[in-house]
Amino acid sequence: MIKTRQFLRSALSILNLLKLGFVLLFSGSLIAQDTIEWTTLGNDFAHTRSTSATQITPQNFEDLEVAWTWDGASFEAQSGRSTPSYINGKLFTVAGARRHVVAIDPESGATIWSYREPDTGRWDYSMRADYGKGVGYANIDGRDIIYIISPGFFLTALDAETGRPLEGFGEPVPIDGFPDTGVVDLLKDLGHPYDPYEGIPLERGYITSSSPPIVVNDVVVVGNSAEQGYHQSRIENVPGDILGYDARTGEFLWKFNVIPQPGEYGHETWENDAWRYTGDISSWAPISADQELGQVFIPTNGVTIDYYGGHHPGDNLYGTSLISLDARTGERVWHFQMVHHDIWNFDTPTAPILLDTDAGPIVAQATKQGYVYVFNRETGEPIWPIEEVPMPASTVPNERLSPTQPIPTKPAAFEYTGSSEELLADFTPELKRQALEAVAEFQMGPLFNPPLQANHPSGKLAALMCPSGAVNITHPPVADPDAGIMYIMSRYSCSSRRLVTGEEADTYYDEPTGVTLSQYAAASGGPSPRHPAGIPLWKPPYSRITAIDLNTGDHLWMKPAGYTPDRIKNLPALDAVDIGNTGSGAVGQMVATGNMLIYSNVTSDGTPHLFALDKQTGEELAQVEVPSATRYGMSSWAHDGKQYVILQTGSSLTAMALAE
Repeated sequence: MIKTRQFLRSALSILNLLKLGFVLLFSGSLIAQDTIEWTTLGNDFAHTRSTSATQITPQNFEDLEVAWTWDGASFEAQSGRSTPSYINGKLFTVAGARRHVVAIDPESGATIWSYREPDTGRWDYSMRADYGKGVGYANIDGRDIIYIISPGFFLTALDAETGRPLEGFGEPVPIDGFPDTGVVDLLKDLGHPYDPYEGIPLERGYITSSSPPIVVNDVVVVGNSAEQGYHQSRIENVPGDILGYDARTGEFLWKFNVIPQPGEYGHETWENDAWRYTGDISSWAPISADQELGQVFIPTNGVTIDYYGGHHPGDNLYGTSLISLDARTGERVWHFQMVHHDIWNFDTPTAPILLDTDAGPIVAQATKQGYVYVFNRETGEPIWPIEEVPMPASTVPNERLSPTQPIPTKPAAFEYTGSSEELLADFTPELKRQALEAVAEFQMGPLFNPPLQANHPSGKLAALMCPSGAVNITHPPVADPDAGIMYIMSRYSCSSRRLVTGEEADTYYDEPTGVTLSQYAAASGGPSPRHPAGIPLWKPPYSRITAIDLNTGDHLWMKPAGYTPDRIKNLPALDAVDIGNTGSGAVGQMVATGNMLIYSNVTSDGTPHLFALDKQTGEELAQVEVPSATRYGMSSWAHDGKQYVILQTGSSLTAMALAE
């Protein structure tokens, strides 16, 4: 009898295991759903900002509620520009201008440990101090390591379990308070004279960081950022060279020159010896990687001083480019320059996305210009033709623009490009007339509309550059890696920077970088056209989401993001007009899950919400109110069988989950 019962229990156990296997096979992996990590700020090295988690569904979406809130006020957090990583049961993020590294309990939101870099003059000057975006991560010899780049431009490696600096990494920094191990002073490998405490003399330039490093096959790849180009009046600066370090020891491995030196590929694109003194071309946006190929994909910005480039004639490689480097050696594999001689502040603001599609292994870069540039990520060959299109010349003295700019034939632009009368608001003839009057003193034109200096002979106040940031830092694209679809939230708006003399611009800044005044630089503020009725000057949608099928290069769907603001819906001039849903005009954040696309935006009365969309059709499936608007990329992961959605709500993090 005992043997019979044992046999029956064993048989029952086997049957239950078979049932479990059947469930795992046909309803999604329950084990995988128990713990689903988010290991980089874009979740994966491909930077798709997607998760396989499916516990939150369109049917229970409205049951989401606040699970916990982590308050970063004690760390002086402000911007909320950091996406936490969920790794091995802990959340890791950075917070505040000192860029504290913080480990958080994912179930309660309690702080587990924190690390703060000692004081230096280097972090205090940084214009990107509170914009750390996240952390880097690697498992080295079975040990989880967190890597960050600080505003002072130090690379620090921390034990993920304890928060202590990694033993045997780097070398001592000659500044009081720094640990004896765990830190690399990145300035020493750039090749410029510097003081350990104060950094590079401002006469030569300044370099800092606004994104985490990425660790590829045990190599820590370090990007950087510089003073914003519209806050510059002098032509000297340091280049934003890319650095590589051994992830175990912190040993310096290589440096890639973003301004090619004599004998290097692209050196001829720098005329009048501008390569000797000017700089920037930083990689301030996050970096992506293909670990199998051992390649990193690095987006860059333009050269020192936005809106005027008379001091650096030529196409200026590798300004506003996508660069593929060998992670082990730092050697260029391929590159593509998306803007020649960039003076429009068309810096590349988001990480490239890697997908395996019917078109092959691709890397797709969304841009401020409203285009997506798509390449074979191994060879750099465009998946679809990119044509050099003639663009107007500048009328500003000594400015020599490129006669052409590269425009993709596919995918089509995801946002309006350029400015024209046809794009002006025309709900009624009177509103159209008012819009025409509002732009009468501004020069409209194509996407690469040249800036104008003050007191221009044409009498125009400024040139409109549109869109001024269709995609930008706060609303990065996401992708579904299984379907090969990219989702982009965008907004059409125009900038109208006016050029003034370098002498005038120099009066705006207490501590400018460089020595030699530029002939022209961006004015502070300046004229900007406004519609007298209080509506946007341009046709809706005011904000939108576009789904692009990167298997074919075709747009799959487009829909307004959010809902028409009440101030526009209730405008007396529109009483008899059906304007449909214009979108809110606000941009938000997105995450692709295993069963839907989630995005943040507002309803007509301005209330922050999360919205759930069908990934294939864009149909809205559900919405739920949230306590505060989120400011940077969302993330979603599963801890102990529970799926969370994390919102960066200013100085705090808000975790949303289903009720128990």
